[in-house]
Amino acid sequence: MTCTRLDPPPGQAPVIIPRGVAHVRLEGPVVTREFAFLVLPRFTLLAFSSAIEPLRIANQLTQQPLYRYRLVSMDGQPVESSSGVRVEVDHGLEPLSRETTAIVCSGTDASQAADKRVLAWLRDHARRGGGLGAVCTGAYTLARAGLLGDDTPAVHWENRPAFRELFDVEPLEQIYVIGRKHFSCAGGEAGVDLMLALIARDHGQKLADAVAEMCLHSRRREASATQKKVYPAPMLARHPAVARVIAAMQANIATPLDREALARVFGRSPRHLERIFRAVVQETPKSYYLGLRLQEARDLLSDTTLSILEVAMATGFNSRSSFSKAYRKRFGQSPSRTR
Repeated sequence: MTCTRLDPPPGQAPVIIPRGVAHVRLEGPVVTREFAFLVLPRFTLLAFSSAIEPLRIANQLTQQPLYRYRLVSMDGQPVESSSGVRVEVDHGLEPLSRETTAIVCSGTDASQAADKRVLAWLRDHARRGGGLGAVCTGAYTLARAGLLGDDTPAVHWENRPAFRELFDVEPLEQIYVIGRKHFSCAGGEAGVDLMLALIARDHGQKLADAVAEMCLHSRRREASATQKKVYPAPMLARHPAVARVIAAMQANIATPLDREALARVFGRSPRHLERIFRAVVQETPKSYYLGLRLQEARDLLSDTTLSILEVAMATGFNSRSSFSKAYRKRFGQSPSRTR
């Protein structure tokens, strides 16, 4: 496969147009849309590549300069991903044109991945009318920069508890969202779905479908698709009352519901709830609820700088000692060891 590289005017990124067999014809003039992917240390390679590859494929299929993109790092140096793979970048934190959309790509260590220079760079770009986006945990950086506005971001399910505690915002459970001021996706393969939606908006559904086929992405998901099912679909169909109880547990981590309150959600007596829950989930309601709280505590210990006492309080424990005892019994190590 050969590749055409259109050298840009000064200050712009090149346009990459690989040659291939498949082709989609576009009618009318083409306006090139530009993205700048800010890759932060320990960014997630899968989430990054799933967001950038559909742009390359759209150029390839049409043999038109639909999208140009560049890579940016904090200091203009190569950046190591969470998998250890290093990527070269085009430049450091130079000003972008207002027509460019800056996309923050992050991963592990999301809450502290960007320094003050990055936050100032993003604020400056937003002040000049530039677009913003976030991939995987990139929404952390937009939140730290104060750029979320009224838009609620999509964040990977593993990072939602930490995001909630750090920014007092309940992130969306869906895989991606296109808001008024920025777009975001939860990471993983969701970048493909997000970019397919943007391509469809820019150039029509026919091209978006063709890009999906080239990605072997047979089931294109809408933004409203949820990331992780709390319980299997058969449980929701066969035992909706048990599903309601689990949902109530998840919604009340910091202030756990007592046995009677869960029974009211279930719609029967506490004894009946206990029997049915054990039969469906193979665990008592109390044990299952404790597991949900301790898993959230583990996420907070890994993704935030909250003290152990603050994590204990955020997950419904009255003291650090009771929390540490339950945590050690569940995971075989102390909270401080996890941190």
